[in-house]
Amino acid sequence: MSLVVRQPGLLSLIQDRGRFGQHAIGLTNGGPLDPEAFDICQQLLGNRPDCTAIETSFGGLELEARVDTFICVTGASMPLAINGREKPLWTVHSVLAGDQISLGYAAEGCRSYLGVADGFVITPQFGSAATVVREKIGGINGNKLAPGDVLPCDATSLRRELHLHPDYQPRYHNRVTVGVIPGYQQSHFSRLQQRRFFSHAYSVSQRCDRMGYRLEGPAIECDINGILSEGICFGAIQIPADGQPIVLLNDRQTIGGYPKIGAALSLDAARLAQLQPGGVVNFTAITPHRAHNALHLAQARLQRLPLQPLARKSRQ
Repeated sequence: MSLVVRQPGLLSLIQDRGRFGQHAIGLTNGGPLDPEAFDICQQLLGNRPDCTAIETSFGGLELEARVDTFICVTGASMPLAINGREKPLWTVHSVLAGDQISLGYAAEGCRSYLGVADGFVITPQFGSAATVVREKIGGINGNKLAPGDVLPCDATSLRRELHLHPDYQPRYHNRVTVGVIPGYQQSHFSRLQQRRFFSHAYSVSQRCDRMGYRLEGPAIECDINGILSEGICFGAIQIPADGQPIVLLNDRQTIGGYPKIGAALSLDAARLAQLQPGGVVNFTAITPHRAHNALHLAQARLQRLPLQPLARKSRQ
């Protein structure tokens, strides 16, 4: 009982909510780059929040079902088709053994999440099945999905075919504003450099990945060239020697020695990770109090999403 990978697309990874409490031995978090889309996928399927799903970047994923089950795809606007028939995203669909499932290429956003009822049965490593390819850990032998990979699924009970109304679906654009919580090294950036950072737009470099988003724009200078390596939080904004900011994400290294002008609000880092190369980023300073409020409000909205039954149609 499984889904079998026919084509993995550009980059598809097994992810759960992430690997926590392992920084002391050098293991980073992993987990979904867009936790909101991941969590809604699990909600729609009626899964536990920590179930595994596939994160696919840019699209091109093709699977074959070898079990009767239910699937859901959330996130970027990648066209979903079952047996060649287009199906809506943010919706639970039944699939039968032998069905062909395919995702096209993203028109808006770049990360999608394909979940299955009760999640994929993947043996956890260090408390998580999240794939971090650099560390060769999690997922299927620590690697991205490849043709022929078998993704086991348990036999599942009946699921309601729920969907999320378009009014409540996240919107993905080619421009985002990222809130930045100042860090203790901000004083090493002059007022002029801080003003330059917060008043200019940056574009997403081709060198962006799950470790971090490298940006291109006005160079930022710091009065220190480096620091002793220290622990790095999610969303830390490093300023290396070339002055081009790097926003560190889920697969970041656990320690580093570049100065940091602040840290991105996690909600905005998720939106950043939905930008394709060439997308535009602006930064705005926010207080820790405002960041906490934004997180609490987002969590409250997530818990109150109006999930609705899908009008049933006959299979053709």
